[in-house]
Amino acid sequence: MTHAPDTESPRLKLLLILPHPDDEVYGAAGTLMTLLAEGHNCGLVTLTHGEAGRMLGLCNTPEELAKLRDAELRACLAVIGLTTTPGSSFEQHNFPDKYLQDQPLEPIIETAREAMARHRPEIVLTFPPNGSNGHPDHVTTHRAVKAAWDALPAAERPRLWYYASDTAPENEALRPEWLPANLRRDVTPFITRKLQAIACHRTQALSTVDFIRKFPERIVEETFYEVGV
Repeated sequence: MTHAPDTESPRLKLLLILPHPDDEVYGAAGTLMTLLAEGHNCGLVTLTHGEAGRMLGLCNTPEELAKLRDAELRACLAVIGLTTTPGSSFEQHNFPDKYLQDQPLEPIIETAREAMARHRPEIVLTFPPNGSNGHPDHVTTHRAVKAAWDALPAAERPRLWYYASDTAPENEALRPEWLPANLRRDVTPFITRKLQAIACHRTQALSTVDFIRKFPERIVEETFYEVGV
């Protein structure tokens, strides 16, 4: 695991727990920028190095891709301001990209539980039950974060947010677990920096095009589902 050094681990306003480099940027970069600008501390836990993704001719091996995606993620977080804000937090773990569902779930649950206990966030953000797009790593991360959250005493649970859209999934198999957005945040003041942060993830160019094609409105308005609202 690699992470930015912590001292007293001040309480975080928002903690993202996500599987891949780039999962933080499309749906939450503007929200992170807004909260950081307001003086709040925020954090990110990334579970993998994204070594199983598309290479797009930018590298030749999964090991090279992991290093490239690590560098992209750090560039993105610098643009967002997460890694340059004292009191905010970033850590990256070594779970295998694309194969989270094949791993014992308990260590992933423990990673989420430990991060929540250490940072005491007001809000935790992760993927919804259907993983948004059905990606097995997204679904497994949801299961682990939800299990860690459920295990907390009710009085100690942070607010739990999922990425959400107003549009039902194209894939009918994902619709039974679709949770439409019930929370929305205008991030228009940060649109330029958000686009710059997205562009840091060069290996994800196809994902970027797909996201903007399907959900252009979510570039300027970030939408979430809050559990229990």
